[in-house]
Amino acid sequence: MAPRRRKADGTGERASEAHTTVPTPTASTPTQKHSICMVSDFFYPNMGGVESHIYQLSQCLMEKGHKVVIATHAYGRRKGVRYLTGGLKVYYLPLQVMYNQSTATSCFHSLPLLRCVFVREAVTVVHAHSSFSAMAHDALFHAKTMGLNTVFTDHSLFGFADMSSVLTNKLLTVSLCDTTHIVCVSYTSKENTVLRAALDPRIVSVIPNAVDPTDFTPDPARAPRGRITVVVISRLVYRKGIDLLGGIIPELCLRHPDLDFLIGGEGPKRIVLEEVREKYQLHDRVRLLGALEHREVRDVLVQGHIFLNTSLTEAFCMAIVEGASCGLQVVSTRVGGIPEVLPDDLILLCDPTVRSLSDGLEAVIGRLRRGAVASPAAVHARVRSLYTWRDVAERTEKVYDRVCVEEVLPLAGRLLRLRDHCGGVAGSIFAFVAVLNFLFLLLLRWLVPDQGMDRALDASGPRALWWPPQRDPPAEEAAEGPPPQTEGPLV
Repeated sequence: MAPRRRKADGTGERASEAHTTVPTPTASTPTQKHSICMVSDFFYPNMGGVESHIYQLSQCLMEKGHKVVIATHAYGRRKGVRYLTGGLKVYYLPLQVMYNQSTATSCFHSLPLLRCVFVREAVTVVHAHSSFSAMAHDALFHAKTMGLNTVFTDHSLFGFADMSSVLTNKLLTVSLCDTTHIVCVSYTSKENTVLRAALDPRIVSVIPNAVDPTDFTPDPARAPRGRITVVVISRLVYRKGIDLLGGIIPELCLRHPDLDFLIGGEGPKRIVLEEVREKYQLHDRVRLLGALEHREVRDVLVQGHIFLNTSLTEAFCMAIVEGASCGLQVVSTRVGGIPEVLPDDLILLCDPTVRSLSDGLEAVIGRLRRGAVASPAAVHARVRSLYTWRDVAERTEKVYDRVCVEEVLPLAGRLLRLRDHCGGVAGSIFAFVAVLNFLFLLLLRWLVPDQGMDRALDASGPRALWWPPQRDPPAEEAAEGPPPQTEGPLV
């Protein structure tokens, strides 16, 4: 039976209904096509959940006939304009990275570049991703100054007590107070975002992440026989609970001589696992694979029997869905939005302690020895029906339909909203910044008028000059393959 989910009023609902909170458009037609710009500091070649979400959602939106472009910062030599699968255009902008792939922000240096993208691509909706991305907050600020519709997707959970959280939450309050609509990936994430940014819950929707089931299929023949393998794929950082994993490994390896650990991922906490492996002489039973590319994840997952997640905080956790899609038994901490993700019979939830996680793994190991678990094929069939990217794109499309019929606040309305919503001090400061941003935009429009900027050729959407996604490419184009990745100037 599907687990029950928490709602804001304290009642529950089934997993099949858990992620259906999407707005219903009131004045737009189902055939309305949008020109969407996804903006985030986090995109390929960087790897992670946000990057995968943006890419998969963009591909499905293009499949539905919308035009989608992506704006991110330059990654090394990857600068200018590149084209990915299906004509997905990516602008790698020359912005300076400050920390952990997030750009430095001043609210002004990015305006000329982002305005160029928005005008050239005739963008109607700016969709920013991740609270950690300074470029996403910049894009929201500039888009509202230019009178564009804005959507923000929050992929993370934050606390309220430490200084870092207080500052981040204040920035989020300023950034989202006049954003048209917000999307969260779980109900827990929605409650967290509404409280952090003091939002009206009616403008916040819940749309989950998903996985491509064709990329994560089971292969029981790859799992070793006569031994049990626990797979962990995660960034090796504190919030992923790597210290808990370091306490679990020696305890379970001592109890079960036929138990191995296969760990993929990189990060500053790798030293903890290396010390455990060295101290207890577990070199032949604990394998550290290092950083993995996305295409390598499935090949690692199918080598195991159990997928272990030790996160201390998660808004959704795509990794456990990928593990279950490959047919593994899932053991995870009961934190954040994780209890909403999988039905009770596909996951064993534990408290974020070494004792609770060890007991959970013991229980699953016992089931595996008795053969009292569902087959990998049966688990995969269940998971592929729960989350699909096409369903996520359909729900996101309804959000776009709604925001395009809502009024974008003029400058006077924005200033009042900032003062009323963000407090006397912070509100006045950012209202002054909004005025400066508007004056800078007027200067740019005087120097380079919108009408004088060349319009970009559409690679996707209803006016795409490449082959439409609704039909197969011409025979000669199919023989040549997709257009190569290209790069060039932004103007």
